[in-house]
Amino acid sequence: MGAWDLLLVGLVLLLGLCGVLLPGVPGSWLVWAAVLWWALKEPRPIAWWVLVGATVVLFLSQVVRWALPPRRLRPGGPDGRLLAYAGWGSFLGFVLLPVLGAVPGFLAGGYLYERLRLGRRREAVAALRSAMRSGGWSLLTELFTCQLITAAWVGAVFWG
Repeated sequence: MGAWDLLLVGLVLLLGLCGVLLPGVPGSWLVWAAVLWWALKEPRPIAWWVLVGATVVLFLSQVVRWALPPRRLRPGGPDGRLLAYAGWGSFLGFVLLPVLGAVPGFLAGGYLYERLRLGRRREAVAALRSAMRSGGWSLLTELFTCQLITAAWVGAVFWG
């Protein structure tokens, strides 16, 4: 697979990661489709192992999301800035404390936004708790899954 093809796959993965945070964009399916595209064009067996792993992890993610309370992000709920802060926090946490840092990073990013918006710690914690109950856990599950798949792809491309 050439460098341009890898760049395009990486861009689709990035679009999928951002799409998880945007309503109406099928982020996890874009991530899976990018890995499928890469596996179909890559002749090495590791590409197929990454695709199988991505499929299994996405399936398990869906099971976890179905097991969570059936709450969805409402239009009056968390706004785009909260999701952007939480997404960046999750990304930074994933990079700084590999894999495990994504969850506290997501929560810290959401808290930071609420603290800047509301000013007080108690109000920020209450607003973050409300946002997580209204669908934030489902969003975090999907984002974390897509980050795992993207990290597996990056690892396979550079070190596989």
